[in-house]
Amino acid sequence: MSTLFRIARKEFGAFFSSPVAFIFLGTFLATSLFIFFWVETFFSQNITEVRALFEWMPILLIFLVAAITMRMWAEEHRAGTLEFLLTSPIQPITLVLGKFLACLALIGLALLMTVPLAVTVSYLGPLDWGPVLGGYLASLFLAAAYISIGLFVSAKSENQIVSLITTSLICGLLYLIGSDTLSAFFGNKGSEILQMLGSGSRFNSITRGVIDFRDLYYYLGIMGVFLCLNVYSLEKIRWAGNATNRLHRAWQLACTLLIANFLAANFWLAPLGELRSDMTDGDIYSISDATRSYLRQIQEPLLIRGYFSAQTHPLLAPLVPRLRDLLAEYAIAGKNKVRVEFVDPADHPDLEQEAGQKYGIRPVPFQTSSKYQASVTNSYFDILIRYGDQYETLGFRDLIEVKAQDEQHLNVELRNPEYDITRAIKKVLYSYQAGGDLFSSIKKPVELTAYFSADARLPKELVKLKADLTDLSQELKAGSNGRFTFSITDPEANNGSIAEQLSQEYGFRPMAASIFDRNTFWFYMLLHSGDQVVEVPLPEDLQKESLQRAINAGLKRFATGFTKNIALSVPKSMPPMPQYGIPGGGGPKFTALRELLSQEHTVIDADLTKGQVPSEADILILAAPEELSEKEVFAVDQFLMQGGTVIVAASPYTIDLRGKLSITAKKTGLEDWLKHNGLVLEQQMVLDPQNTPFPVPVQRNLGGFMIQETQLVNYPYFVDIRSDGMHQESGITSGLQQVTMNWPSPITVDPEKNKGRHVTRLLESSAKSWVTASTVLQPDFQTYKELGFAVEGDQKHHLVAAVVEGGFTSYFTGKPSPLLKKDENDEKAEQAAQQEEQEDKEKEEQVIARQLDKSPDTSRIILFASSSFLSDTVLNISSSVNRTSYLGPVQLMANTVDWSLEDRGLLSIRGRSHFSRPLHPITKDEQLFWEYLNYAFVLFGLIIIWLFRLCIRKQAEKRQLAFLQFDQSEQSETGRVSS
Repeated sequence: MSTLFRIARKEFGAFFSSPVAFIFLGTFLATSLFIFFWVETFFSQNITEVRALFEWMPILLIFLVAAITMRMWAEEHRAGTLEFLLTSPIQPITLVLGKFLACLALIGLALLMTVPLAVTVSYLGPLDWGPVLGGYLASLFLAAAYISIGLFVSAKSENQIVSLITTSLICGLLYLIGSDTLSAFFGNKGSEILQMLGSGSRFNSITRGVIDFRDLYYYLGIMGVFLCLNVYSLEKIRWAGNATNRLHRAWQLACTLLIANFLAANFWLAPLGELRSDMTDGDIYSISDATRSYLRQIQEPLLIRGYFSAQTHPLLAPLVPRLRDLLAEYAIAGKNKVRVEFVDPADHPDLEQEAGQKYGIRPVPFQTSSKYQASVTNSYFDILIRYGDQYETLGFRDLIEVKAQDEQHLNVELRNPEYDITRAIKKVLYSYQAGGDLFSSIKKPVELTAYFSADARLPKELVKLKADLTDLSQELKAGSNGRFTFSITDPEANNGSIAEQLSQEYGFRPMAASIFDRNTFWFYMLLHSGDQVVEVPLPEDLQKESLQRAINAGLKRFATGFTKNIALSVPKSMPPMPQYGIPGGGGPKFTALRELLSQEHTVIDADLTKGQVPSEADILILAAPEELSEKEVFAVDQFLMQGGTVIVAASPYTIDLRGKLSITAKKTGLEDWLKHNGLVLEQQMVLDPQNTPFPVPVQRNLGGFMIQETQLVNYPYFVDIRSDGMHQESGITSGLQQVTMNWPSPITVDPEKNKGRHVTRLLESSAKSWVTASTVLQPDFQTYKELGFAVEGDQKHHLVAAVVEGGFTSYFTGKPSPLLKKDENDEKAEQAAQQEEQEDKEKEEQVIARQLDKSPDTSRIILFASSSFLSDTVLNISSSVNRTSYLGPVQLMANTVDWSLEDRGLLSIRGRSHFSRPLHPITKDEQLFWEYLNYAFVLFGLIIIWLFRLCIRKQAEKRQLAFLQFDQSEQSETGRVSS
């Protein structure tokens, strides 16, 4: 072993005996940095990762390794020292391994000098070190495989140039075999086989941060094969001129068996997918515990079928094997309850017909072009999840994320396949269960208590509804297997003690049929299970079917395995008026928000004008509310009093993006209601030097002419909130590295009114942000230089999103119910008609007005101080700026919904999402500083190595001089003795 290291040390030192090693190292490092900063445009990508460094590493290593190894044996041939080495007592395998370790050490030194680049990136943003470590490990193993090839070629050639070219060709061929360029000509099966053989495709798998033993062994196998051939070729040189004997045949047999075993082990390890380690932050490439929990709920067989065409778009082809591996893990985790299939519809016409007719899966035409022609390929890239009679399909748009590197190059990656697939499994699972036994998913007994007045005091419509409730309760009790009980209590019995208790605990108050009816009564329904209480709302139409839906919606809150209902209230679009030339529409659109929420929940439109939130709603979302009426505010208030969660995205301003940027103050109608509950939206806006770009029209002086052009500038009104401005413990920001709040207003929390409640400061601007009451949105860079706006007042953190949990009192406590009030139009009509007839008509109408004055402790208000950050227009602008689909705000809203529904499963999987981690905001001068600093690190490292080489060289010269002096003294002493 000591001989081995001495040889390695001697060979490693020989690299620096001439400037050649420095030239190769300098060229390699300078090329790596140039590719990273200029070719891959690291700063314009705005992603905290070093993937660009490793994407080119297989190609760069080909030429670096070929240059290093070309002289290892060829120089021995040329100098005539090979025969001396082979006739020495040192075994050939020791010589081969010594040279191998020396070359590997030099490559390791080159890779070590790129570490400052990764450290720089980690300083500029939240870097995931798992893929970085995987990249360096893959580079070492790939270099070791290339070195073994180069040593073998060098041993077979006496010419260094021939050795260089041959090594480059062999290594390049290995890389080309698994490349997308070659595999695109073959089907899925053929491309998968080629990727198993290619060195580059194996390398890319490890650089993702997943250390698969099969990939590592692939490189070990190449090393073993060519090192064995290298030793055998040296042994053959030793036998030159001798007749073949039994020892020679034994060497041939041993080498053949070793090579065969190295190669065969790759096929033996191929099906063993468990031999892998996920080094990424959050194990994003491994199936999560939340997914396993959903799979454990499966009672019937679950089918997951992948429809993948053999001929598909070249950017999608590399993603198919990764989906196969992931779905294989689903099959393992689901045991015999999950069946995974992969089909090529072209080979199975019956399945293709079924996919189109039953599941709506059809081929997508992809336009592809090559050097010779352009063509259109119709291919499948879909996944079907079927459970019972329920099914969901995922197309390529649901599974991939496209990032535009520039106008001609696209980077296509799987977005978060585990989340998408598990979400579909959850949806079919819950939909199937919803069609079955409701009480099978309720673990604890539930009691329905009806607080009704005597029939004599109830309106006739409610007497009938009371009888319907009794019938429905009997049916539920019969099918509940002892998990449902029902009782009716008169609150006014026992001197009204129960009524007083209901008023104190739940804020219930007596109802009235109309504003002129002095007769009051009680008609409330509560569901109890343990400490959880759910109030069943009174159906608006007082029909039995509506009451049944309301009770079922309440029972589902105690159950697991049901989709939830999200009531979404958005501004109404103006109807078209063609007679006046007005096309209609206008107002913000929230299509992206609706589509994302619909993937997991049922989204229903909330019409609040009647003073009620839909009874089946589990959560109410108010997106950009505008001038809500008193009845609409009452609906929001009473939903909160029922223990619901109200999510508000509002602002005291309206932004007009048509033409020149403009802003107008506009009431939401919720100002007093929010203030009553301890939250105030200030009539100001937050500006932050930590912001995201925005294309704004800017005037430029061109030779005395003022021209207006659109430029992408840093825009302080687009507040860029990073992880340090997010409340990480709540889980709402899980999986989000960044979110942009557009034109936000500061939120003030009243500590006095929020005593006893839990307040979470969800999102905050940076410490250098400030607020302004100015309505100027156009930046003025001539006056205010880089920021474009004047810095006003103190610079500090400002709250732009907050969560308040606990018990609330109604804003309408002590006030008459708005449901009993008449609108202005009704009052004008009443003045025009006769007073007595109108009053008689009103008395005949039955308007059941119920009002809660207090909420349970489970109520929540979640306030986002921006009305535009969820709109389609702003999301499209951000997507065009980032050159990828930007869904950070709607992702935040989806997290908020899941957190409110206490659905921690998908929330935890979404937290493992593959969304890119953006860089911290930096100026162009800072970008140049960090780039030049890395070049300086490389230059400094080369200087240190050069000085180290000089020191070693001087020590060697001293040792040689001392040896010569000793030899001369020995010779003189020998001559003196001889005399």
